[in-house]
Amino acid sequence: MPNDAKRLGARHTTTRALATCAAMMVCVTGAFAQADEPIKPIPLSVNVDARKVALGDRLFHDKRLSKDNTLSCASCHDLAKGGVDGQVSSTGINGAKGPINAPTVFNSALNFRQFWDGRAASLEEQAAGPVHNPKEMGSNWPEVLGKLSQDTELMAQLKAAYPDGLQPKNIQDAIATFERALNTPNARFDKYLRGDKAALSADEQRGYQLFKSYGCIACHQGVNVGGNMFQSFGVMGDYFAKRGNVGQADLGRYNVTKNEADKHVFKVPSLRNIALTAPYFHDGSAASLPDAVDVMFRFQLGRPASVQDKELIVKFLHTLTGEYKGRSLESGTVSASR
Repeated sequence: MPNDAKRLGARHTTTRALATCAAMMVCVTGAFAQADEPIKPIPLSVNVDARKVALGDRLFHDKRLSKDNTLSCASCHDLAKGGVDGQVSSTGINGAKGPINAPTVFNSALNFRQFWDGRAASLEEQAAGPVHNPKEMGSNWPEVLGKLSQDTELMAQLKAAYPDGLQPKNIQDAIATFERALNTPNARFDKYLRGDKAALSADEQRGYQLFKSYGCIACHQGVNVGGNMFQSFGVMGDYFAKRGNVGQADLGRYNVTKNEADKHVFKVPSLRNIALTAPYFHDGSAASLPDAVDVMFRFQLGRPASVQDKELIVKFLHTLTGEYKGRSLESGTVSASR
């Protein structure tokens, strides 16, 4: 058997075993204690420096970070749209189209790595990426610092938060600190996990049980319901052969490691606020949650499910929408700070 086939077979076997094990551990009828749940609620508060959060908020919405002063971080990560832009792939300066779907910035601090391919180990490292990407902001630190240095009010705010003032590392740190404050706690599902069983309807609770018993929980677990591991896209079927037109962005983690086993491997996305962040997957190929669930059953789980079961899982996924600044993202009333 060729080495690639052996690796693929081993990966399939491991994933089947993991999904079966997860289902056996968690798919038990009756009440659960929170300690037994594979998903944990987002903490109700986060301890961050308020001055740095305010500064990071300002920089996150500052279009001077882009070469032509037309784009800010918020252009692709709109807080009023679930932290995304709703596009299949984002539009950069001069109308350039990026190769990949923009993930939500909400709860990004709960991810173990940043970007779909996991190339950034921290939010600070991630913050520098779009500034320098020619298909995103297309700028560089000397240009950015030159423009920001003319803003007396911003310079005073920087100096108050950072003794050494205007430095690339301080811009990155401030934006990262702001992003650490973008957690969305108190979703209805979080309330359920904290003991309020009435927070979910009978259908939604059934959807959660199905989410576990079918094995979705093998990759989507923890506080962020994902975001804490890498996985192949197409474990139980060749997704890319079916979709066609494979590009560099589809290689995923391979672009970082150059390891053949990492081709088409991506960071598992968080499912927090998933009902608000269509289209789905790194390629934005699924326009709706039902579409995304269908793809997961076919290519990740490799098993059939009834239409009713899928509908119940979708109902459960809607319970993962949380709150920002005490207001539900689901209401559509959350707006950017600036």
